[in-house]
Amino acid sequence: MLARAEKAVHTRNPLQVSEQRSAIETLLAGLIDYAGLYPPASLDMRRAVENYRSYRSGKHAFALGRFIVDSNRIDEFLAVAGSAQDMTLSVIVSQSVDSDRLRGLIQQGVRIEAIEMKAGSRADVERISRNLPEGVETYFEVPVEPIQPDVLCAISATGRRAKLRMGGVVPEAFPSTAAIVRALVAFARAALAFKATAGLHHPLRSSHRLTYSEESPTGLMHGFVNLVCAAALLHSGDDAGEAEEILDEQDPAAWRLTPQSIAWRSHCWTADHLSETRNKFVSFGSCSFEEPMRDLEALGWL
Repeated sequence: MLARAEKAVHTRNPLQVSEQRSAIETLLAGLIDYAGLYPPASLDMRRAVENYRSYRSGKHAFALGRFIVDSNRIDEFLAVAGSAQDMTLSVIVSQSVDSDRLRGLIQQGVRIEAIEMKAGSRADVERISRNLPEGVETYFEVPVEPIQPDVLCAISATGRRAKLRMGGVVPEAFPSTAAIVRALVAFARAALAFKATAGLHHPLRSSHRLTYSEESPTGLMHGFVNLVCAAALLHSGDDAGEAEEILDEQDPAAWRLTPQSIAWRSHCWTADHLSETRNKFVSFGSCSFEEPMRDLEALGWL
């Protein structure tokens, strides 16, 4: 059943490693789906569209993924963006998704490559999957705790993907590193590709204000480089305890980057290893694209 389902689902082209692409560029390629419409940025549509187009033509365009928009704002998006042939979309939908509407938009040439929604049960996944447009990646957001193996099995059996929420605008929205590792292990056991969302503005785990307000609470935020490397470790069949240590790592000096590899302690991942991992860890949504790029430049990694 899984093999049949996967044939019907569009996937991003597997990451290709070339002699010109470094390990960090392989890690970053198409990694960041731009969610400027969402908190804490909460930009208006025109500004978010302008930002995305600016990033598409900027020096870090290789790291930019899709533009994220709610299904109930598609008309507003098209009014601002025009034909939008230069923009690929990931659309947030509810469980009562209007599949016919999505199919119509796709037939009109709107570049909807993915849809995202929450799933509360195996029955939800199976019911919704029966009516979704073909050729579109589908991500079901599942709770980090407790892990629901039956829901993950349904997502896998229908050829869909998982979505992992990594934070929010309050400290309690950030799952523990142990909970994240348990989720990553469960995804691997269910042979699930996944994306992440929220709380991943920075490459390494570190303490920051959780919104852009001066009154914002401060808390530890997970790092997206930590997350990719933890996924790479588990993809290779290594110890979950070490994966948790990677997620907890805050010291930039613990990492070593060369054009050919990224290393943490005794572990080293080449561009080929990272490419394999990225075919499972597809992307993450962030309301900022500039912040991750600035941090990487400050570290000397870009």
